[in-house]
Amino acid sequence: MSQLISKEFILEGESAQKPITADIKYKDNDSSKPLIILAHGFKGFKDWGPWHILSEKAAVDGFCFCKFNFSWNGITPAKKDEISDLEAFGHNNFSKEAEDIDRLLNYLKQPEIAEQYQIDTNQIFLIGHSRGGGISIIKTAEDNRIKKLVTWASVSDFESHLSDKEFLYWETQGVIYVKNSRTGEQFPMYYQFAEDFLNSGNRFILSKAIKDMDQPLLIIHGTEDETVNVNAAFQLKDWKKDAELLIIDKASHTFGAKHPYLENEIPKDLAKAFSKTLEFFKS
Repeated sequence: MSQLISKEFILEGESAQKPITADIKYKDNDSSKPLIILAHGFKGFKDWGPWHILSEKAAVDGFCFCKFNFSWNGITPAKKDEISDLEAFGHNNFSKEAEDIDRLLNYLKQPEIAEQYQIDTNQIFLIGHSRGGGISIIKTAEDNRIKKLVTWASVSDFESHLSDKEFLYWETQGVIYVKNSRTGEQFPMYYQFAEDFLNSGNRFILSKAIKDMDQPLLIIHGTEDETVNVNAAFQLKDWKKDAELLIIDKASHTFGAKHPYLENEIPKDLAKAFSKTLEFFKS
């Protein structure tokens, strides 16, 4: 029986960049395999909840599975399972996240790296959860190295969450705070986040990006998503008529997962979402 290999790696950043921390898991059988990259959402990270179980299941099923931290998500090498660098978190933005996916693809597409991790570089697939779903739509529309995309509980826009009054407050104060519902901490978001969006032209308008996408898309969402209403999934489907859509009855924003996750098996709703995802990537 082939052994499962787990490797951690760090992509060091250039002057204004922070390092990307990532890990990859695959079955060591000297055969190239499709690569799945998991992009976490807002206040998420690569070692959140049961993502490690998904990694193992995908590897057993014949995929390479890579999960990574967006470089400005607030995770540090010293503390991998909690957001602790709040200044970095506050200075994250969509341009940095799109660049992170690009940096990761550039690294994994290198012939010697692809050979080392046994990656079939002609079969690179992306999963994006929540806000990571939105940035994955943007990046997939821009980058034909990504062959298929699955969104889990994805947002359908980046621009409608604040009223004009709230936006003016953000601009005037220079920072707003978002609460981590699990820990009660207040996370800063500096106004540069809004400036990055406003200065990007149409780049981060999801309705435009998804219509520009040629790659196959599977949209998965739960009916009891407490963070992103299920209507977002129907909106994405309306913009990309050929997308597949799976609505999971009574599923939450994380499909029953939580952090920390101490069980050995993933929740049934996440299992349903993941099974459909792997089926879609194989088809």
